[in-house]
Amino acid sequence: MRISDDRYSRERLRMELALRFLQHEARTQTIRAWTGLSDDRIRKLYRSYLSEAHRDLPRHRGKSPHQVGYFTRSLRLQQESAVLASVLSLLGVVPAGGRASGTASPGLARGELLCQAFEVYRALLPAAQISFEHAVFLATALTRGDQLRLGGCCDCGSLLVTERFPLRAARCQHCSGSAQSRG
Repeated sequence: MRISDDRYSRERLRMELALRFLQHEARTQTIRAWTGLSDDRIRKLYRSYLSEAHRDLPRHRGKSPHQVGYFTRSLRLQQESAVLASVLSLLGVVPAGGRASGTASPGLARGELLCQAFEVYRALLPAAQISFEHAVFLATALTRGDQLRLGGCCDCGSLLVTERFPLRAARCQHCSGSAQSRG
């Protein structure tokens, strides 16, 4: 029996994705949703591979982020959200045309793309405030399209993450600064 046999490949992919999620400090419930592994299996995976090697790698507890206002809280977070949403869209984690069909549910292939997108985002913005858990929530919310959506700045058209029904026209950081200096 070889570990590369087809019947083991899906299980190996699940374990590799779970390890990748653990390295990004994902919560157990998030890993379970994206890999299908049990909570016990995820904890054992962490203890076996990451607890000794990465003592500074925290395990977050509690509920995953779920407030859309986080992404529009400040101009910096708006800008970071736009960069992350761009990468998520370019890699196909978030569908380009708005709401997705049933193929956009959590899964192994989409989870790999999500990790790639987050890693590219962190390479672009090393001091970013958005955590992996928030990135998962952003990808899910943009895919569903019921609370957040991709939109454009009302002045220059640059990509923004906006609430589904914004109270005022959305402006990017550059245009917000220009409008304040004019006023």
